[in-house]
Amino acid sequence: MKIFLRKDIERVGLAGEIIKVGDGYARNYLIPRGLAVEITKENEQFYVKRVKKVEYRKEAIATQTSMLAEKIKTINITLKKKAHDDGKLYGAVNAAEIVDLLANKGIVIAKNQVKFDKSIKTKGTFIITIKLTSRLQPKLSLNVVPE
Repeated sequence: MKIFLRKDIERVGLAGEIIKVGDGYARNYLIPRGLAVEITKENEQFYVKRVKKVEYRKEAIATQTSMLAEKIKTINITLKKKAHDDGKLYGAVNAAEIVDLLANKGIVIAKNQVKFDKSIKTKGTFIITIKLTSRLQPKLSLNVVPE
């Protein structure tokens, strides 16, 4: 079945694309949740025109996102946390702290875009991934020091 995606769906497609998926997946999951619209002979021309508009917008957004990714790659941030004498932190580093540190540097992201390989519970230098898009995931360096 041909569908027009209204929202990005990981491993399926991006919003504004016309793709083919299984009939059951489209009818039972995508269309009832408002994630997609079925393409019929009557509405095909309308959605083909929308695809062209969406592609233009995506190019502009992709340029801005790639510039943001380059900026994130160059950033090293330092976080001061209370720690025991042996270097263990009283509490693990969380995504909200990373978002606040990046906001101080002029980069606005959401908490759900911060990805840790494993929880950070000791002092040291760590690599953190920021998921901007499914394909664009820059990494930054976090240095955790005791207060």
